[in-house]
Amino acid sequence: MDHDKKELIFNDRDGPGGTRLDVFLAGGGTGFSRSRIQTLIRDGRIRVNDCEAKPSHLLRAGDRIYIDPPPPSPATLEAEPVRFEILYEDASIIVVNKPAGLVVHPAPGNYTGTLVHGLLYHCGDLSGIGGVLRPGIVHRLDKETSGVLVVAKNDRVHENLSKQFASGTVEKVYLALVHGVPREKGGTVDHAIGRHPVRRKQMAVRPEATGRHAVTVWEKKKVYGTDFAMLEVRLETGRTHQIRVHMAHVGCPVVGDSVYGQGMSRWNRHPLRVSGVLPGLSRHMLHAYRLVFTHPDHRKRMEFAAGPPEDFSLVIRSLDSVYSQQH
Repeated sequence: MDHDKKELIFNDRDGPGGTRLDVFLAGGGTGFSRSRIQTLIRDGRIRVNDCEAKPSHLLRAGDRIYIDPPPPSPATLEAEPVRFEILYEDASIIVVNKPAGLVVHPAPGNYTGTLVHGLLYHCGDLSGIGGVLRPGIVHRLDKETSGVLVVAKNDRVHENLSKQFASGTVEKVYLALVHGVPREKGGTVDHAIGRHPVRRKQMAVRPEATGRHAVTVWEKKKVYGTDFAMLEVRLETGRTHQIRVHMAHVGCPVVGDSVYGQGMSRWNRHPLRVSGVLPGLSRHMLHAYRLVFTHPDHRKRMEFAAGPPEDFSLVIRSLDSVYSQQH
């Protein structure tokens, strides 16, 4: 039903004048969620009286609402050659080092050229449990986060790995370069995470009643003056954007984070960047460098690690060079 065009007329019986467009449509039997409606409005696929409108548009009796969703995405995926490093592979699993900028699985705006497309090209087949658009995927990394990721090749392995992630027995360790320097040597951020109440594409620290339990453990590994710190971060849960949300919440956002950490502007305003001593950034400085789990077949613990890619390493070398001279 998502691709069917619709035309609605807002009447007094639908609600009082001044009702928000997104609120009316979400409760008006359209079959769309509020987030889906907001996306359609943003893409210009929902119009009021044939004019563009915002989700907050206040309706009046007699307003005509036109809904023109895009055609559905293909139900099958075609294998494509995609570049990524394979760290390990056997008959049941494949462990890769995902480069920054590569989307893990197809989603709106990224229906081709994803890691899944490349895995299908390489493997020929993957576990189907994740669904048509997410075959084999048991966990994700954000598009601009680099690092180690494991993928299941069959349904039995997919179920086993999913249970390990859900139970917290998988060790997930990241390197995060952050703005500011925490006072303590280490700590734990234990705050629930849920959808931002206004910016629906973002996550935020939320009350337990509306968010999901999230725990991030961090340890300070290196300090660069009073400006930056390198942290080793361990995830005890796996919420969307968890590290980025939690570190921003405690006042140390990940460097280069365009959503939760003032993006490149804070980095670019730094005097050493203005003078050209520090390099430019193209993404946030977060790298999943170690993953430890139990192999579903032989039940032995396996550890995989990958050092930071060149863009991350260049930033580290530059900071090391600058701040070592100040001591």
